[in-house]
Amino acid sequence: MRDAFGRLDLIITVDECPFPAVKTIMSKKLYVGNLGCEVDSLALEQLFAAHGMVNSAQIISDQKTGQSQGFGFVEMGSDDEANAAITLMHGKDLGGRALTVYEARRSKIRPPIGGYSSGRSGQGAASGGGRSRN
Repeated sequence: MRDAFGRLDLIITVDECPFPAVKTIMSKKLYVGNLGCEVDSLALEQLFAAHGMVNSAQIISDQKTGQSQGFGFVEMGSDDEANAAITLMHGKDLGGRALTVYEARRSKIRPPIGGYSSGRSGQGAASGGGRSRN
């Protein structure tokens, strides 16, 4: 069947789609907070697998020490599975800690910490940079 512009309509399911990027659109990423330092990515994945397909699970670690920062992200296979996981896991006790679980949001781009920078180190009026007037 063709639309008003003569284009052929093609309807396929997400599972039939050959493009992996399209398949990941349907998944939902969850933020999981208040985790103990003993929880690793595998344990996080296993914890959420009881509520549906887990596409990925990642614990966020300190870059210098490698120690867990106490939170991570879980990507569930569908919106329904993600919503079920949020409902069932938020507030659940894990090692004496009440989990915080909600849909992850994109972080805002934060400006660099520190003072104003012109983008060129050591070059500017205050540092005596610039052209020589000889």
